[in-house]
Amino acid sequence: MKAKVSIIMGSTSDLPVMEKAAKILNDLKVPFEINALSAHRTPEEVEVFAKGAYDRGIKVVIAGAGMAAHLPGVISAMTPIPVIGVPINATLDGMDALLSIAQMPPGIPVATVGINAAMNAGILASQIIAVGDKALQQSLISFKESLKSKIVKANEELSNLKYDFKTN
Repeated sequence: MKAKVSIIMGSTSDLPVMEKAAKILNDLKVPFEINALSAHRTPEEVEVFAKGAYDRGIKVVIAGAGMAAHLPGVISAMTPIPVIGVPINATLDGMDALLSIAQMPPGIPVATVGINAAMNAGILASQIIAVGDKALQQSLISFKESLKSKIVKANEELSNLKYDFKTN
């Protein structure tokens, strides 16, 4: 089995956020790898990774970073494959990371999900791959249907709540 998605984080302190991407990829049966690389502390390793990802068969990179959050953009600058940035709330409620990832210069796109939204990054990576994979597309359709059923069930439970002035 060869990885199709590479999850990269700036340090293992980001794992509690980034493992949400790993979980959804695992649930959808999308092969992935997960590593820590730092744009600031290991720039040479980031370059080797980014320049070699396409040749290794990686289809999408999910890169999480906090604070200055250069990792997703640096990877995007050196690879032709899509990069999804996950801003991590390390300081300033994650706004510093969000803006660092979202405000990329022309020609260096990074798709950006919400702060700490690694699960959405995993879903987006799966949707990108599913364009050419009917089985994965069907798994995503089923997953989204399950989200709908959760809301239906929640409304059933809410209907059982009793308040003097509740009208539904």
